[in-house]
Amino acid sequence: MAACMFLPQGLSLPRPANLSAFASSSSSSSLLNPLSHALPQPRARRRSLAARGVVPVSCALRALVFDCDGVILESEHLHRQAYNDAFAHFGVRCSDRPLNWGLEFYDELQNRIGGGKPKMRWYFKEHGWPSSSVFEKPPESDEDRAKLIDTLQDWKTERYKDIIKSGTVKPRPGVLRLMDEAKAAGKKLAICSAATKSSVILCLENLIGMERFQGLDCFLAGDDVKEKKPDPSIYLNAAKKLGVSGTECLVVEDSVIGLQAATSAGMSCVISYTSSTANQDFKEAIAIYPDLGSVRLKDLELLLQSVVAAK
Repeated sequence: MAACMFLPQGLSLPRPANLSAFASSSSSSSLLNPLSHALPQPRARRRSLAARGVVPVSCALRALVFDCDGVILESEHLHRQAYNDAFAHFGVRCSDRPLNWGLEFYDELQNRIGGGKPKMRWYFKEHGWPSSSVFEKPPESDEDRAKLIDTLQDWKTERYKDIIKSGTVKPRPGVLRLMDEAKAAGKKLAICSAATKSSVILCLENLIGMERFQGLDCFLAGDDVKEKKPDPSIYLNAAKKLGVSGTECLVVEDSVIGLQAATSAGMSCVISYTSSTANQDFKEAIAIYPDLGSVRLKDLELLLQSVVAAK
């Protein structure tokens, strides 16, 4: 069995510090990782369930759904680099200082707000709209502000694609094997990402390969829904496209934003955390893993059976 951590009812992990407490500078410090040594997974419930031969149809795992950024690849530092490169390219200045999102600040920002455009819009509303080579003076109209964000996001997306195409980025442990096990077992496979569709497609083609990508039963990106995670729309749409109920899906996420989206859609969720999300409150997850390196499909099937049967 793979190592993981169950969270009893009422137990929560430490919450992140207040987002506004972090400065938007390029300074960084090391992150604590309280989950670096996962606890053995309790087995008593699974043994009693198997001993009784209770495997209700409603407990069956029919669809495995992956997030992309943070789950398939540890990508947030790459996104931060691409944003800062975009800010530098367009000479973006807030309070007459060059804008550069520091490591700690970006970790908090990306774990609170999903999607690139919402991140920038929130930041500029909080810290003031910037000057730049797009607009010499800070934009005042909604139209000009939207144009600035669109311009920055488009350039950032292309920069991110260049980083991915460099060949230096690899998938996280266990992801490809688990995908292959799911397909071999006849499970439906989906990827649901809040990121821009073109950048997700590039990531998947380079990291999981064309054959796996084309074999997906469902692929949705941020462009496909009006509301980003933690809104459940992307997972509700995925279940509809897959032709399954929420209780028959198991979602793999890395952040509390994704966890909230999955659970709000009525789906069980396991967490494969990263260094930037390890401090988050994952009490709603049914299991927590440092990565998927030792997680097998059978582990996830038994886990979903026990959780649904206990409800």
